[in-house]
Amino acid sequence: MAAAEEVALDLEELRHIQSIAKRPRILNLISSEISSLEKLSKEAAPKPTLTTPTPISTGVKVPSTPALNYVTLGSFSWEQDTEKVKIYIFLEGVDQEKMETEIKPTSIDIKLHDVQGKNYRCAIPKLHNKIVPEKCKVLVKPTRVVITLIKASKENWLDLHFKEDKLKPNLDKEKDPMAGIMDLMKNMYNEGDEEMKRTIAKAWTDARSGKTADPLKGFK
Repeated sequence: MAAAEEVALDLEELRHIQSIAKRPRILNLISSEISSLEKLSKEAAPKPTLTTPTPISTGVKVPSTPALNYVTLGSFSWEQDTEKVKIYIFLEGVDQEKMETEIKPTSIDIKLHDVQGKNYRCAIPKLHNKIVPEKCKVLVKPTRVVITLIKASKENWLDLHFKEDKLKPNLDKEKDPMAGIMDLMKNMYNEGDEEMKRTIAKAWTDARSGKTADPLKGFK
């Protein structure tokens, strides 16, 4: 007889005894034994076998697309007026149908595919200032490509690429040196005990009233 069947018969008999038993101690013993057998019964029960489905091969292989290599066009000519900028890429054999353009308010990315067996790319990740993408255009001519960028505001650009203004004041360097100390005192006040709070409050009051220029003097 299987172990699971033996456990089931024992449980059945114990439950029968439990139904006729009267003394509390005997009932507790029987209940405890029934609980143990019920747990054993669950562990002895046969578990269903899970089968992993075998993937069906379609026999169709999807070809991977090789990454394209580009020759970066790092140098080109350009001119401007207050309303637009024109960029000249001197390259023969460019096909308008094989050109990919991505023009955004602050960047351009022009890809020229299959030009005499090579791929070329002209990209400026951050322009000197904003442009109007929907008004810009790229024109292919026999010996060159002309990129016309319409400026968002009328002005003269110092360069095509954005450059940080080195004359702009550094706000961090000009920050009040006492600001860091005051922040430290606030944190110490919020986290300190009553004695610490009284000491900091006195130092703060003295500093504001002009008695001392050092807000930490009170507890040095």
